Amino acid sequence: MATTNLAPVPTSSTFPVKRTKSAYSRQRTRWGWLFLMPWIIGFFAFQLLPIAFTFFLSFTDYKATTEFKPGNFNFVGLQNFQRLFSDPLALPSMGVTLKFAAIGIPLGLIIPLAIAVLVNSKHLIAPSIFRTLFFLPTVIPVVAGTIIFNGVLNSQSGWINLGLKALGIEDPPRWFGDPLWAGFALNLLAIWAVGNAMIILLAGLQGVPTELYEAAIMDGANYWQRFISITVPMISPVIFYNVTLGVIFAFQYFVPALLIGGQNGNPQGSLLFFPLHFYRQAFVFSDMGYAAVLALVIFVVTMVATGLLFFFGQRLVYYAGGES
Repeated sequence: MATTNLAPVPTSSTFPVKRTKSAYSRQRTRWGWLFLMPWIIGFFAFQLLPIAFTFFLSFTDYKATTEFKPGNFNFVGLQNFQRLFSDPLALPSMGVTLKFAAIGIPLGLIIPLAIAVLVNSKHLIAPSIFRTLFFLPTVIPVVAGTIIFNGVLNSQSGWINLGLKALGIEDPPRWFGDPLWAGFALNLLAIWAVGNAMIILLAGLQGVPTELYEAAIMDGANYWQRFISITVPMISPVIFYNVTLGVIFAFQYFVPALLIGGQNGNPQGSLLFFPLHFYRQAFVFSDMGYAAVLALVIFVVTMVATGLLFFFGQRLVYYAGGES
């Protein structure tokens, strides 16, 4: 029987198809880049460039009191980084910051979550009024709020100490006058303005499907069991978001500490946060080279802390649309 050799049928692998963008697709790409340009320019001008310039200054002896010209600074290599390890205030100031973070981050999550659960309750009368009242402190500027809170916690005339004396406590805390209480007093100030976190958590609570609660009630679960097994997992992305913001906020805490403790972080350095130490070196002593090193330390510590949060948080956070 005669056989015929048939030529192979050309396929896409034999003749690769050259994919070209249509005019409409190219136009969309151009418009996309056009709308992204303000953010890209802002990122390079106000974030990437300052970070690069700070890194450059960390290798110089530049003083802020002189004009920035090539003849007014010298490259000193790693001297500023070596100075960091002999700085007597570097570790204590970082300790003040870490202590504030260790207390403030858990409280900054628990308190607004409790308030959000309260104002989300169907048994609460006029919930909109309470939501507004809890959010109002957030509207007050930081400087004004700090001054007000300094008066509220005044050891002699503050209404908190007056209330404690009325309850029979003869020797209430001296708050900002006592090194043991000064840091915790700033934690109270931070908790006072948790309106933003409360609103975000409230939105998360209202997004939990009611069918899950109804099924749990039919299975006999009490309120605490429903909260732990349903509410917390369903709002875990919102919790993760607030914790991340809390970490960043804690390592950059500065304005209230400066207003109350001054440049020296009084009393007895208990309010000398690491950003305040950086401020002293940069704008009090005008030592911009060493201040740049301190700024890089804040940047690295914050990045490492948030990186660890993302590393462990992605294994604990539940996302309804994908894997946790």
